[in-house]
Amino acid sequence: MSEPKLNGKVALVAGGAKNLGGQLSRQLAALGARVAVHYNSDSSRADADATVAAIKAGGGDAFALQADLTRVAEVERVFAETVKHFGGLDIAINTAGLVLKKPITEVTEDDYDRSFDINSKAAFFFLREAGKHVRDGGRICTIVTSLLGAFTGYYAAYAGSKAPVEHFTRAASKEFGARGISVTAVGPGPMDTPFFYGQESAEAVAYHSNAADLSRYSSTGLTDVKDIVPIVIFLVTDGWWITGQTILANGGYTTK
Repeated sequence: MSEPKLNGKVALVAGGAKNLGGQLSRQLAALGARVAVHYNSDSSRADADATVAAIKAGGGDAFALQADLTRVAEVERVFAETVKHFGGLDIAINTAGLVLKKPITEVTEDDYDRSFDINSKAAFFFLREAGKHVRDGGRICTIVTSLLGAFTGYYAAYAGSKAPVEHFTRAASKEFGARGISVTAVGPGPMDTPFFYGQESAEAVAYHSNAADLSRYSSTGLTDVKDIVPIVIFLVTDGWWITGQTILANGGYTTK
């Protein structure tokens, strides 16, 4: 019997406690990786503990660590603790983000600052620390949004604060490529998770549920976490030759 694909590898998943991040943490462990499961606040601690427990119950190795990734010192600590705990790092995946749906005329300075702190600043410094700590031949992936390819209103602060990550990804791929490190971003469509529903009216949910070309083949019409996990896993394993790219995965919701 062959060894698991990621046997001996170490992965860090930011926002790795639940939803897409939680499924990625578990799948990476199932493939043999030891996983550092990051969570943001006490409200996610139980989810992080449950994810770690599930990984250990399946024979894997994982630990949870809390940090506010909008603070650069905390980003540095997450990487330092992961390397200290496992002795190295091979895969870094950032799923953390904040959705904001508001007309531009209603976006406050605090809204703007929070959006860019989480979606742009944290993503940048996560990439910076990944570049310092991921071993040669490693993989880095950031979750963005398919709204980067959409012509729509009300998401100016959200999509706008995710947009810089496309450039960060391209730049990092150029800088880290000499070390055999691939750097990618994945933009899911509206996903069937609480992360989506908290921002949307019933009418908007109905629209999004029918907006993708493949909506009729999805139980909810929305992007399913289970359809994004294999794409990210591919990019951090066999898909290493893809780098510097932002891939929109949304069943035809939008493209560019």
